Formats: sequence, C-alpha cells, structure tokens
Amino acid sequence: MTASSANEALPFPVLLADIGGTNARFALVEDAQRPIQVFPTVATHHYPSPDAAALDVLKTAGAPHPRAAVLAFAGPIEGERPVLTNASWAFDPHSLISALRLDELVLVNDFEALSLALPVLSGDAILSIGGGTAHPSAPRVVVGPGTGLGVGGLVQSGERWIPLPSEAGHMDLGPVTDEDFELWKVLERAHGRITPETLISGPGLLRLYRAVARLAGVDPTLESPAAVTEGVEAGNPLAIRALGFFVTHFARFAGDLALTYLARGGVYLAGGIAPRIASHLNDGRFRAMFEDKAPHTALVREIPTFLIQHPLPALEGLAAFARTPERFYVPAGHRFRP
Repeated sequence: MTASSANEALPFPVLLADIGGTNARFALVEDAQRPIQVFPTVATHHYPSPDAAALDVLKTAGAPHPRAAVLAFAGPIEGERPVLTNASWAFDPHSLISALRLDELVLVNDFEALSLALPVLSGDAILSIGGGTAHPSAPRVVVGPGTGLGVGGLVQSGERWIPLPSEAGHMDLGPVTDEDFELWKVLERAHGRITPETLISGPGLLRLYRAVARLAGVDPTLESPAAVTEGVEAGNPLAIRALGFFVTHFARFAGDLALTYLARGGVYLAGGIAPRIASHLNDGRFRAMFEDKAPHTALVREIPTFLIQHPLPALEGLAAFARTPERFYVPAGHRFRP
C-alpha cells in the first residue's frame, strides 16, 4: 500500500462518510458536476466495521460501486489503525481498501471535514449571529458541541485551504465570575478535570443542570441533555439557568478560539446542539460574552459568528474536496492506495 500525493484528482465515483460514535452518514459523488447522493443514516453499533456498514448501505441503495472513498470520523488520525472515539470501529487503510475494492482512500478527522465545508457554505446554510465582517481569505474556525466538543481551523495559503485539526476541547477551563466560582465547587469532573468539553457538550449540559440543582439544594429530576432543553421550553427554572451557563461558556470559548486563530474569516458554530438552541444563541447574550475579551474587545467585535444550519455540512466538505482536491491541502499521509 502506498500514499498518494496530497492534491491529485480522485477517481469517481467517490464514497463519502461522516462517522460518529452513534451514527454513520454515507453519500456518493458520481462525478465532479453532480450533486451528492445522500443515503439513509445508519446506527454505528449495528455493524462490526465501517466497511460492513458502507457495503450494506451501497447494496441497499443499488448505488454504483465507488472507486475512491473519503471517510471522516470522530477521532485523531494516528497510528496504523485509527480508532473511532466512543465506538469500537477501527480504520485500517489496508483492510478498508481491500474490503471496499478501492483505488484510493482518504481519511480525515470529522472536524477537518467540517473545516473543508466552510468555503462552500453560504445562503440559508449559515445564519449570521451578531455583527462583524468576514474577510474572505482570513483564518476561520469551527466549533461544535455534541456528544463531545470538536474544534477545527482553516487557513489559506496561496490558492489552497488547509484544515487544521485540533483537540482544543480538552484544554483546561476556569471560572470567571463569582457565580462561576460557586458553580465550580459542585461541578462533576471528567477524568479529574474541567475542560471546555466537560461543560460545552450534551453531557456537559446535563452536568450543568445537576450542578445548578445542587446549588439550589434540590434533587435533579431531568436525566438527559434532551430533557434539559425540553425543560427550558417548558419554563423549568433550573434548566433555564443551566442553559444560561452553557451559552455563556460556549460564547467565551468561541471568543478564545477567535483570538487563538485570529479568525477574521469567521467563527462557525456546528454540532448537534447549536441548531436546537438557535434562539438562545441569537438573543444577544452569546455575542456579548463572545466579545468580552479585554484588552482585545474591539478586535473580537469585528469577527463574525455564524450558525451552520446545513443538515450535513461535513459531507458537503468532503464533497468539495472530492470534486476539487487542488483547492485544499490534506496531508499525503492521509491518502492511501493499494
């Protein structure tokens, strides 16, 4: 098996996949001019491996057999058999190429795939939140809470966009206000730490709710992140306070990323939770906390924030790369041939 060069054209048809610990989403690009053909989402735990899932999806759809595949999954691209976070699937390039009978395989992190989508998302696919003006060639960053908290950057070099993988969700996170300091005393740690992902994720929203309940001296009754968001809509005061903390820390972290990347091209909010709480992100609180970055408040105020509303943005990013790999840089070590 050999690695191919970073920007060679892929042979069509190209299978695309956005694979998480819970669901796997597959699509096919038959040639560079056609729109992607999206297949029904399947549950990851129903299959022993990614190739078994892909073959079943393709067979069920009666789709043409792909010559290449671009697979994105939640986990770092490390070692000879990268492993999917929160599930048992492994991504052995040799086994995948053999099982799927591919001429070429590309592996990327799920937030690299989202980063690849940023230059092609426009119109109704994104919703502007607050002010700021995007500079088309400036760095961009995408951040998305879901089961975990993903982060990816995108920078331009010449005519090519370079996605930057990140594990920023596992940095340390600290309190800011007196209210935060009280909260920190009762928060449940994850692996002995409080990180952005500890709070800004589905499990994090539930941790915040339980912490708020402890501060109020009452027993928590809601048992899932979905129940907390439903509680907000029903007027549950503990759920409302928990979501307030969630939005605040989400905004502060997004503002930190804006400074880290100097993301004058925009900060994009993605993941499974953000679209469900869109009204709470767009009521002024998020931008106020995002911009509260003295002594650089004026700088951050000029950086726009966008909510990604496209239902399958990672697949759009993979499709953009499959159609025009010369526009993007994906390391040659992530591209494999028999």
